[in-house]
Amino acid sequence: FVCRAQIPPSAKMSDPELEALRAQRLAQMQAGSAGGQREQQQQQEEQARAQEEMKNTMLASILDQGARARLNNIATVKPEKARMVEGMLLQMMQRGRVQGKITESQLREMLEQVSDQSQKKKSTIHFQRRALDSDSDDD
Repeated sequence: FVCRAQIPPSAKMSDPELEALRAQRLAQMQAGSAGGQREQQQQQEEQARAQEEMKNTMLASILDQGARARLNNIATVKPEKARMVEGMLLQMMQRGRVQGKITESQLREMLEQVSDQSQKKKSTIHFQRRALDSDSDDD
């Protein structure tokens, strides 16, 4: 049994009215989803800022002033190396391996370890050049 109710001609919307309503509803839906995306993006940025602030606070508590300055200088030149050292420092702190503040000389030793590790990972290519055959030039 299928019910097919007939809509009186006066109740039908004209095509332009229907299109206008559809466009308005679509705009509302898009605005709602864009607002949600903006809020989510703002929350993620806020979380990233909070994590960065917490990391900086923890590093400031375990590094003396000279070591902190050196780490900041390295971060401007080689950010990936600075991130590796910061990660090592935070792991050491979480595991309880840090007694007192880390000095600049101790930080230099850690930097050397990181440099050694990164150099081991790099591959080198050696080209073997063939010696020129000088017999043909003497003829």
